[in-house]
Order: sequence, then structure tokens, then C-alpha cells
Amino acid sequence: MKKIINNPETVVQDSLRGFAAAHADLVEVHFDPDYVVRAQPLPPGTVAVVSGGGSGHEPLHAGFVGTGMLAAACPGAVFTSPTPDQIHAATMAVNAGAGVLYLVKNYTGDVLNFETAAELAAAEGVEVASVVIDDDVAVQDSLYTAGRRGVGGTVLIEKIVGAAAERGDDLAACAELARRVNSQVRSMGMALTSCVVPHVGRPTFELGDDEMEIGIGIHGEPGRERLPVEAADQIVARLLEPILADLPFTEGDRTLLFVNGMGGTPLIELYLAYGIAERFLAERGIQVHRRLVGNYITSLEMQGMSITLLRLDDELISLWDAPVHTPALRWGV
Repeated sequence: MKKIINNPETVVQDSLRGFAAAHADLVEVHFDPDYVVRAQPLPPGTVAVVSGGGSGHEPLHAGFVGTGMLAAACPGAVFTSPTPDQIHAATMAVNAGAGVLYLVKNYTGDVLNFETAAELAAAEGVEVASVVIDDDVAVQDSLYTAGRRGVGGTVLIEKIVGAAAERGDDLAACAELARRVNSQVRSMGMALTSCVVPHVGRPTFELGDDEMEIGIGIHGEPGRERLPVEAADQIVARLLEPILADLPFTEGDRTLLFVNGMGGTPLIELYLAYGIAERFLAERGIQVHRRLVGNYITSLEMQGMSITLLRLDDELISLWDAPVHTPALRWGV
């Protein structure tokens, strides 16, 4: 294992210290328990949108703390859910009197720990709503979940719901919007290589030099099938076909197309795949109105990608276009 680290046991905290130094104008990082909040407090009466999950998926979630997106993020150990005390501390730090919305990826530990944190907050008089994100069409269940996994759609939901909170929507409206976006977004990923968790020191799974895994999870969970490596055209089709069939997407739909890197795939390949995906959709009469390409929800150094497609309407387009200023996503400011 070759990694730019000091101690596998402190890699998350060491990284957070660097993150805090690099983005001191946007965020504050707290330790013991670990959580990240905006450098400037929310205006009173604003819904606080909070998310979190295991580290190793950077820039998710801490990279999306800032104006127009998250109020706070809770980074757990690598591929490990944040603890209830982390989530509770973040909740109390950002509560601005209008309630707190948890956006929770559908992994068993995340769901349970956010539920516990919500109970702790309620005991202190803070209203909390939770929405579970489950956009992965690859499998119904995995090693980590009961039902579908939360993957690339998380980024889109955090952006859109963050914009709604910023414009002053109340807690119920923000939660309903999150559920609506979750119902309209689908994702699927693939891998060419495994990742190596620092404290484990060996690949999470083995793939032959001529193999790829279709439907992989962001923690290295098994996918739908293991196949010989194909050309990019065929790989993109293998990801998009089940996405289109699942919602289903239809001719005339307006969409946001998100091609996401898993950490080890160069942008030259992601843009190549994006071009194929947009042509694939155009051939089926599906319109791409908004786009996102890059490494936004990763799996350490895994080589691979995911494709996410969100059905848009006028309100979702407006909320996506709204200003955002975070370490990892920014426009309109």
C-alpha cells in the first residue's frame, strides 16, 4: 500500500486539519467529536441542512458545507458511519431556530445513528426531519444497506435542498423537496480497480487486469455482474440502460446528467464518458439541461465512475442554478 499519510489511525483528523486550513474562509472544523460547520452562522430562522457519512468519499460531505448547500457535515472514520454524538453536536451548533433537516444516505449505520441523534435533539427541543437517499439502481440490498444505497444523487439533493433552505423554505417544505428529488434521481456505478482502506492496507476486493465490476457500491460492495473490460461506449450503455428503465425516463424529459469519478479516474476519461452519455440520451429524446462532471462522491482511489440522472422541472432547475459557495462546488457568487 502506498499512500500519502502518516498514521492510518489518524488519517481522518489529519486530513480535516488540512481541510480547515485550506478553507478557513468557508468552514470551521471541530474535533472530539469531529464535525464541520459554516464559518458564518446561519441567519436566524433558517433551516439547517446537515449530512454526513464515512470518510473516504471526499469531497462528500464536508466539501459541500457553505452558502447554498449544507450547514454542517459529520465525517466518520473511513467507510464508517459518524457517531450519534458527532451528529448531535453538529445539530446543536447549527440550529438557527427553524429546525434541522438530516439528509442520510441509505446505509444501516448512517440511518441508525442519525435516528439516535434526532432523538437527542428532540429531547433538547430541536425539531429534526430526516430524509433517506436511495438512488442506486444496481441492487436492492448490499452488505451495508436494507434497500437501495445512497450514492451520486446525494450531491444533487444536497445542492437543491440547500438552495431551498437558503431562500427561506420551512422544514416541512425542505423535507418534502428532498423526498421529491430522491424520487426523480437514479444512479449506477462501475469499477476497474478496488480501493485500499488505510487501516486495512490491502484491496477491498480483487479484480483481474481484464475485469470490471458493474453496479459497484462506494464502499466496494459487490455489483450486479463482473465482466471483461469493454470499450467506453458499452460501459456507459450498461450504466444508463438500467437507470432509464428504473424510473422510467421517457422521451421529452429534461434532465441533469452527472458523471462522477470514483477517485482514481482521470478527467480525460470522465469527459469522454460524459460525451457518450449525452449522445446516448439524445438518441432517445431525453434532453440534458444541466450537467456536472468530476470527482464529487468518491471511493478513495478506486478507478471507475458512476452516472446519475435527475429528472428536472422548472423549480429544480432554478434551485440547481441558485448561488452556491462551498469548498467543492461554487457558482453564481
